[in-house]
Amino acid sequence: MPLRLQRRLNPPLRDVVGCNRLVIDGQLTELDSLRYTPAGVPRMEMKLRHASTRDEAGTPRQVQCEIPALALGEAAQQAALLKLGQQVRAEGFLAQRSMRSMQLVMHIEKIILE
Repeated sequence: MPLRLQRRLNPPLRDVVGCNRLVIDGQLTELDSLRYTPAGVPRMEMKLRHASTRDEAGTPRQVQCEIPALALGEAAQQAALLKLGQQVRAEGFLAQRSMRSMQLVMHIEKIILE
C-alpha cells in the first residue's frame, strides 16, 4: 500500500478535523467560585445534571448523567451570575480534563437560562 494511502487512512491526530459540538439541557448541581487563570482569563467550573427520555432502537430509554463543565472568558462571567438548581442549556465542546487526564469535560461557550 502506498504511503500516501496509509496517511489518509490513519492521519496524524493534528490533521484530524471533525465535529465536536455538544448542546445539553441540565440543572446546575455544582458551581465553583469565579477564578482567573495566570493570564487573567475568567474561569469557572461547574456540574450539570441531565435527565430525559430518548428513543433508542425503537424503545424509550431514561437517560441520566452528570457532566463536569468548564467555562472560560465571557461564558465564565455569565456563569458567575447563575445559582445552584437553575435549569440551563449549555453549548460547547468536549475536551480532556488536562494533558495527564483523558477524563472528558464540557467546555461551555454559551449558557442560556431555560
